Amino acid sequence: MTADSSPAGPGFIAPTAIAVAPNGGRRGKSDHPALPIGPKELASTAAACLEAGAAMIHAHVRDRDGGHLLDADAYLEVTKAIRDAVGERLVIQITSEAVGRYRPAEQMGVVRATRPEAVSLALRELVPDASLETAFADFLSWLKRERIAPQIILYTPEEASALAVMQQRGLVPFDDVPVLYVLGRYTPGQISRPADLLAFLVHGRPRFAHWMVCAFGREETACVAAGALLGGHARVGFENNLVLPSGVTAADNAALVVAAATALEACGLETASADELRADWSIGR
Repeated sequence: MTADSSPAGPGFIAPTAIAVAPNGGRRGKSDHPALPIGPKELASTAAACLEAGAAMIHAHVRDRDGGHLLDADAYLEVTKAIRDAVGERLVIQITSEAVGRYRPAEQMGVVRATRPEAVSLALRELVPDASLETAFADFLSWLKRERIAPQIILYTPEEASALAVMQQRGLVPFDDVPVLYVLGRYTPGQISRPADLLAFLVHGRPRFAHWMVCAFGREETACVAAGALLGGHARVGFENNLVLPSGVTAADNAALVVAAATALEACGLETASADELRADWSIGR
C-alpha cells in the first residue's frame, strides 16, 4: 500500500515488511562463513531473522557442489525445515531465478511442482521477448488460481513500464501485482545509493501498490529505509550485501535485519508481521 492510497488518509505509511534474502545463487562460504546453504542452516537463519524483525525469507537452494539449483524436492525440503523452525511466522518465498542455468519453461516448471506460498519472477528472464508473453500470462493465471503470490523482479525503470503495458493488455491477472525494484547489479564492488530508487518512482513511470526494494553494498540500509519512507517494503541479506552501514562485515543475516529494523524505527515506521504482509499481498485469498 502506498503512502497516498491508504484508507487511513494522506500521509499514512503502512507497516513495512522486511524480507531477508540470506544466500542467493552466487555466493558461498568463501564469501562469508555464516552464509546459509542447506535446510538446517536456512531454518536456523530464518528463526534468527524472524526474531530480528523479518516477515519473509527469500530462499535459494543449491546442488551438491554449491551451485544454483531449481529443484522441487530441494525446495520442499527447505520449506519444511523453515516451517518446522518458525511455523507460519514467516512468508516463505522461493526464487525462480535462472542464474544463467535455466530456461523459462524450467523456471515455471519448478514453481508448478513446488507450489510455494510465494515466488519471485524476473521479468527479463521469463519474458525475454514477445514470443513468451502468452506462456507467462498463462503461468500467472495458474499462480492466481493456486493462490501463490508472485513478486515481479524489475531491474530497470523500463522493465517497470513494460510490465505496466502487459497489465494494460490483460496479460497480468493480478490487479496489484507485487514488484521488487533492484537498485544495482550483481557485479563486483557494486554499491547502490538511495537516489537510485528515484528512477523507478519519477513522474511518468507506473506506480505499483505493492513494491519492495533491494540494494547492494553498505548503503543497503539507507536504500531500504528511503523506500519505506516512500511506502515500499524492504529486502536485505547476504544475497546482495555482506556489510553493515558502518562498513563492518555483518556477523550474519540477522544483523542486517536488525540494521534495517533499527533504521525504520528511527524514521518512525513500524515493521510488519508475516500475516500483515500476507494481507497486503492477498496471499491465500
